[in-house]
Amino acid sequence: MTQVETHDPILAEITGPTPGQMLRKRVFGHQGLMIGAGVLVILSVIAIFAPLLAPHDPYAQSLMTRMEPPVFLGGDWEHPLGTDHLGRDYLSRLIYGARVSLMIGVIAALISGVIGTAMGVAAGYFGGRVDMVVTFLINVRLAMPVVLVALAVVAILGGSLQVVIVVLGLLLWDRFAVVMRASTLQVRGREYVAAARAIGASTPRVILSEIMPNIANNLIVVVTLEMAHAILLEAALSFLGLGVQPPTPSWGLMVSEGKNMMLFEPWMVLIPGAVLFVLVLAINLMGDGLRDVTAPENRS
Repeated sequence: MTQVETHDPILAEITGPTPGQMLRKRVFGHQGLMIGAGVLVILSVIAIFAPLLAPHDPYAQSLMTRMEPPVFLGGDWEHPLGTDHLGRDYLSRLIYGARVSLMIGVIAALISGVIGTAMGVAAGYFGGRVDMVVTFLINVRLAMPVVLVALAVVAILGGSLQVVIVVLGLLLWDRFAVVMRASTLQVRGREYVAAARAIGASTPRVILSEIMPNIANNLIVVVTLEMAHAILLEAALSFLGLGVQPPTPSWGLMVSEGKNMMLFEPWMVLIPGAVLFVLVLAINLMGDGLRDVTAPENRS
């Protein structure tokens, strides 16, 4: 029995790297993805285990220790990042504020993603009147300034965490619809879609099995962009006093509370602003990296 030579091209193809190995290589070789995902995982763990990590009660007030500076500006280790104007521990409020920002970003992106993706895929796949109706709704939505509409709705309904999440979720679906419509239009005429129709696959099966996997990388990018967008909008609304209401810890609210002391105690604005910047940057880096590693042209 003769032994097959190792330089045989057929054997080399058989023993080549598996799709899973190639995917892991692309993931771990993408520097931006790893940095963004690492920072996001750390912030998520901090948010989940906030009661265990926070050194103080974020709502506890102590007027005797108000406006203490951080350690790096001469403060003590009892309050490593100082205290605010009511004597509340700044580090504890930052840790609990991560919960608010991530919750709003994830849930708002989920709500808007379901709405926009359903509309965009339906418009791209069915075309005709469905496409006309969806395009009209997209144009109506694009004609409405997000910030102004959110301010008006929150001012009418009252600012709270639940109201902010619902309002942002119902306002940020337009980008999902536009991108998913364009992506569906590109793939609905491909051979594998035609083959699925030819063998009698139902419309939901064609959409879920043939179209969605091939436009998922575009959806990932939009999810991360809108997640970051929702976090920034929440911070803006809270800064203006129409978002998350005190005493709930919110990074935007912390910036708002510290703006009056910005010239004398700039760290009260810089610390929550820096953490907000890091979170949004990490989300964008992860989204861009996921797009690169899941793009169809990079799978082979």
